[in-house]
Amino acid sequence: MTKDEIIEKLQTKKSYQKKGVDWLAEHWDVDPVLIQECKKTVTSAECIQDRMNNDNGNELKGSTKYLDHLKENGLTQADVKSVKFWQNMMGEQRFSIVTHNSWHEMPNIKADLLDYIKTRSVKVPKVKYKKHKDPICYEISLPDIHYGKITDEPMNIIEKHYIQAIMDLHKKADGLEIDRFLLPVGNDGLNSEGMSRATTKGTPQQDNMRWRESFRGYWHLVSKAIDYLAQFAPVDVVVVQGNHDFERMFYAGEVLDAIYKNNKNVTVDNSLDARKYYEYGINMIMFTHGDKEKTQELPLLIATEQPAMWSRAKVREVHCGHRHKEMLNEYMGTKVRFIPSICGNDLWHKTQGYVGTLRCGQAYIWNKNRGLEGYLQTNVMNYEEEVL
Repeated sequence: MTKDEIIEKLQTKKSYQKKGVDWLAEHWDVDPVLIQECKKTVTSAECIQDRMNNDNGNELKGSTKYLDHLKENGLTQADVKSVKFWQNMMGEQRFSIVTHNSWHEMPNIKADLLDYIKTRSVKVPKVKYKKHKDPICYEISLPDIHYGKITDEPMNIIEKHYIQAIMDLHKKADGLEIDRFLLPVGNDGLNSEGMSRATTKGTPQQDNMRWRESFRGYWHLVSKAIDYLAQFAPVDVVVVQGNHDFERMFYAGEVLDAIYKNNKNVTVDNSLDARKYYEYGINMIMFTHGDKEKTQELPLLIATEQPAMWSRAKVREVHCGHRHKEMLNEYMGTKVRFIPSICGNDLWHKTQGYVGTLRCGQAYIWNKNRGLEGYLQTNVMNYEEEVL
């Protein structure tokens, strides 16, 4: 008996819903875990429908926006695990949706993924790069590209902007003795968590492509940047999960790790830690999205989570995304940077008046023995589309 068949039986015959999981599992000869999952699906769907039909719940009754959102994204009430409704100060209805995990599309994407990895994950010998007397680590940081988001620009232009930023920042570093590249990826690299077209917490998003296309497109794009940089120096990739893509960015990191596992010139840090750390000479950098922790408490987090690295370092910084603009604070000698984004504005940002921020990418010059010696910047407004 399939999941859909079990749900249908539970919905058509209410008495089954009163039966215990073990009784139903034995009666239908199916896995108790599947029974429990189906009961939760039916209960949450009916609860939402009851609230929608409740005369006292005027904010929910006849919610066309909610129903239209489900229809546009190919969802039904049974796909919804929970939904939260509220009104803003203007009386406009808002809602957040959390869907049940749906894996019915996974076989196809898994096959595509495995085929791609087989062609890319070949043994790449260690390149003998030029040795430097005064080495630096060159950190190219492009957070919050929100791949798959609807903006005024088509997706191919957004992809070109990303690669152009990588190449332009590398070009600006001409003359520097680059010992290693540091490439943080993620930080809301993807605009949503997938089929739900919502953030990790469930806030609806406006995506311009299917979730499989955005997932595949993102790590294809990042791998192009990695391959370009690896021509000149080893590349250390650090995967940072955001508030839009916390789950999917981990999966994307696993893909990158698989692609480059046999490449001696690329490392990928996709560890399970919420915050990532990187050490280069006297420098120590924490990477986090910046939406959860209190900024003034970040230095104490560093000392607590990485006491040995903390004691060795003379220069300590925290690099965050999330805010799409440049901000810098210092707490007890530790700088906390919020790094700008090359991403364009969507309808929500325009409506709220969050416009005018300079779209740019930055690269940081970490000298192994002298610390941070400055940063270079590339501005999207200077890109010429015809040369991309």
